[in-house]
Amino acid sequence: MALVAGVDSSTQSCKVVIRDAETGALVRSGRAAHPDGTEVDPGAWWDALGSAITEAGGLDDVAAVAVAGQQHGMVCLDEAGEVVRPALLWNDTRSAGAAEELVEELGGGEAGRRAWAEAVGSVPVASFTVTKLRWLARHEPENAARVAAVCLPHDWLTWRLGGATGLDVLRTDRGDASGTGYWSPATGEYRIDLLERALGRAVAVPTVLGPAEVAGRLPSGALLGPGTGDNASAAFGVGAVAGDVVVSIGTSGTVFSVADTPAADSSGTVAGFADATGRFLPLVCTLNAARVLDAAAAMLGVGLDELAKLALSTPAGADGLVMVPYLEGERTPNRPLATGAVHGLTLRTSTPGHLARAAVEGMLCALADGLDALLAEGATANRIILVGGGARSEAVRRIAPEVFGCPVLVPEPGEYVADGAARQAAWVVHGGAEPPAWSAGESREYVGAGVPRIREQYARARDLILDRPTT
Repeated sequence: MALVAGVDSSTQSCKVVIRDAETGALVRSGRAAHPDGTEVDPGAWWDALGSAITEAGGLDDVAAVAVAGQQHGMVCLDEAGEVVRPALLWNDTRSAGAAEELVEELGGGEAGRRAWAEAVGSVPVASFTVTKLRWLARHEPENAARVAAVCLPHDWLTWRLGGATGLDVLRTDRGDASGTGYWSPATGEYRIDLLERALGRAVAVPTVLGPAEVAGRLPSGALLGPGTGDNASAAFGVGAVAGDVVVSIGTSGTVFSVADTPAADSSGTVAGFADATGRFLPLVCTLNAARVLDAAAAMLGVGLDELAKLALSTPAGADGLVMVPYLEGERTPNRPLATGAVHGLTLRTSTPGHLARAAVEGMLCALADGLDALLAEGATANRIILVGGGARSEAVRRIAPEVFGCPVLVPEPGEYVADGAARQAAWVVHGGAEPPAWSAGESREYVGAGVPRIREQYARARDLILDRPTT
């Protein structure tokens, strides 16, 4: 029995799964935590990966490994391959001003946004690597001058697993490269001119591999897959096909679909990413997702299971109580300095159940806004697949159909990002034009009547929020 390993190096933790290359059956797994923060020494990811591999029983018996990782994070290396400074993560919003500068420099307003969308499929926001490079050039010029290469979290881990023998062997894939802001999914080429515009000069970037190309080898001889970004890997792991919309509730919230043509939304709402199979992955991302539930539970002094029970004990619409969940600023809509708010607080709605319900509905309404944007760009929603840590909440599963206005399919809980990486590793082992057809696990369908007033009252409250400093 050939085995393969998949790695999910996410914002909060590292997960490793070992699966049968033929069937996809889980053999063993491991996990280790990452430090909190919006900037992290990549060495912490390496240490966590080592711990997760050890807990998973090691990699000595696997034929191939692939790494999926959080998108956008800026990992800068000097000529010796040393990390220049802690990596700025996707949820670090200090480069919001840099994003505005870059749009302005390509024409400003609608013209500037259209120029970026046509160039790389997306309009820069604070999350993207290209804006973080501009921030580095403006605020840390000495560090910027040391940069010889820039890569992404999954690129760096793949490079380290392969022996880190030189900057010229950095490798990435279409899915993760499409989130940098200087690689075009439509043309399959880097826009080095845009990277140079951001940083002030050109530096080395990873070679972009095809979905099943070999990125290197472990010391044991096991093959390294090209890896991908976490969202592309989740779509691959859950078996999403054209016509599926995946809603993933993790540290961030994402709404994305598999498409046969690239997207280029000049409003900046829909990011025109690539997927892990050679297709495309138009995507909407919110900064605030599962942590909204964590915050509400902390405010009420309860666990997540009790939060779900409280939410489900309260009528749809929470009797008018609305939470706008911009707890860490927001990316969609692009309000990086905004804060959250609660509207409709009365004596009647001043109960734990109402706050719990408002938190779940607010988080889901923000994702439903993303679904609307995706459909407006031509996506098809034959079915909605709900995944991620937040999907484990019974309240989220039952309230989602009321907010989305359609049935929701929830696969059994799993590490779908790591699973997608493992499936890619199996593809590398087997070769061929198509990935292995692993059997899908059981899923449960949740249905319910749509409740329009949930979205309506949320929209009224949302539109009162300004992009303002938090201090």
